[in-house]
Amino acid sequence: MGFSPSSRSCGASALLLCLCMLLCRVLGGTPKLYIVYLGHVKHGHPDDVVASHHDMLATLLGSKEESSASVVYNYKHGFSGFAAMLTSEQAKQLAEFPEVISVEPSKTHMTATTRSWDFLGLNYHTPASTGQLHGTNYGEDACDQKINYGEDVIIGVVDSGIWPESRSFNDEGYGPVPSRWKGKCQVGPDWGINNCSRKIIGARFYTGGFPDELLKTDTLSPRDTNGHGTHCASTAAGSAVEAASFQGLAEGVARGGAPRARIAVYKSAWTAQGYVNTATVLAAIDDAIHDGVDVLSLSLTAPDENSFGALHAIQKGITVVYAGGNNGPRPQTIANTSPWAITVAASKIDRSFPTVITLGNKQQIVGQSFYYRVKNSTTSSFTSLTIASPCTVDVLNGTDLQGQILLCFPMPNDAFSPVSTFAVASQYVLKGGGIGLIFAQYTTDLLEATELFCQGIPCVLVDLDTAKKIGDYSDATSSPMAKIAPATTVTGKEMLAPKVASFSSRGPSAYYPDIIKPDIAAPGANILAAKEDSFVFKSGTSMAAPHVSGVVALLKALHPSWSPAAIKSAIVTSGKRTARQPTIVWRPSNS
Repeated sequence: MGFSPSSRSCGASALLLCLCMLLCRVLGGTPKLYIVYLGHVKHGHPDDVVASHHDMLATLLGSKEESSASVVYNYKHGFSGFAAMLTSEQAKQLAEFPEVISVEPSKTHMTATTRSWDFLGLNYHTPASTGQLHGTNYGEDACDQKINYGEDVIIGVVDSGIWPESRSFNDEGYGPVPSRWKGKCQVGPDWGINNCSRKIIGARFYTGGFPDELLKTDTLSPRDTNGHGTHCASTAAGSAVEAASFQGLAEGVARGGAPRARIAVYKSAWTAQGYVNTATVLAAIDDAIHDGVDVLSLSLTAPDENSFGALHAIQKGITVVYAGGNNGPRPQTIANTSPWAITVAASKIDRSFPTVITLGNKQQIVGQSFYYRVKNSTTSSFTSLTIASPCTVDVLNGTDLQGQILLCFPMPNDAFSPVSTFAVASQYVLKGGGIGLIFAQYTTDLLEATELFCQGIPCVLVDLDTAKKIGDYSDATSSPMAKIAPATTVTGKEMLAPKVASFSSRGPSAYYPDIIKPDIAAPGANILAAKEDSFVFKSGTSMAAPHVSGVVALLKALHPSWSPAAIKSAIVTSGKRTARQPTIVWRPSNS
């Protein structure tokens, strides 16, 4: 019995598919990016280190050509290792080599101001006797030693890049680039050699391990299209910018904690979502060790982070500062728990943005928002108020929102993640012709969402008790009305601060519970800093980490010989009384 040409073709295709599947099983499957760690550098020149990597890998793969095609990154300065495309079987075999310490898959992670430095006691224009850094200010310490705003300390920022045209990176008045600097200015389609300066003294970017489809949505240069890296860099070391604000809110002098420090950029996070992989972060750390940074600021979270990179940086005298993650208030969610790095939680500062909601009975309720009135717009007037409780898609689908303000109560499972429900509710209001949203949740720490999702309509966050008062008014009247005024800025002691932000990840570590983390909390809620040519609010431990990086730079300027351990100890063991009344925090049981 014969086969038709088409049936023979199908049979051949099926046979080929089977052979391919069998071959994949034999070779260990589809190649993936693995990180091979070899410990300390054992050769004098980086080229010799790279050659040793290829010699080892060629033994496994069969040739130097196969080795070169497989390797994505060589780690050759601060530590020895490489990132390579390997099958699981090849990775398993390589792990048996006597020189190899570990072989782990590279994993993808995410990237986790005007008032905050004043709140910390580092007042840009005040006398030296009033600051809080060793009882002093930026200018000099109690022994008349110069701090000089972190002059010439180099902060390496591993993030989504930087926007060099921002006023926060003006290099006017800066001297030459420190002679010890060994870094480079890597150019790209929208980044020339002149985009580096006496402020941004170096810039690199890392694309290995990312699919081309993802990279096409970004720019292959150190330029920041996300905004995250620019915000963090300006928080740590931004030059002073007068009259900075977001649409008039939080107006003041925007500057970094160490405004005279230099910045080195290591773009490792890509696209608007801020995708990061372990291999690129390790490549950035390795280059930063070679380049000569004094501080490494990493506003990203990697729960399974290969912390040997940070360990080797610290062995070279570089203080490493990590964000602690934004998965609070649940316990055991803290990330970046290596004991040698500084892990930072996010706290609130003494600033709020009260937004007055006036009800139809003239009762005034105060929420929080970033709502501002655009030029030439009309003043707010009373409009109908409607309620969605709970704020589910089913309820919203049946709600007429045209010309109305929506009061939205959360679902029970929103206790830990209200932002997704807020995003859905705001879109329903916009698409349904609504003119405002009042959103009830357990915290008002996440005001950034009110600006991100609301596109010009007033969106106000209120706590659950306040929402209940509005609901009681609505129940008591047949035609409930409300109007929302623009937000204002209030600072001062009437705000309860510092206080750990609700979103900040909590300890203890799920992996190493004996290591107490986070190490310190710093301002991370509603922080104003640079993005492109303007200033925006962002919240997260990503904003808290560069605050600590700025303080590290000031200490490094004051005490150049201090080790990372000494700097960390000084930061986590220093403090001042903030209680308004004398309070016993702890009393021995036998007293």
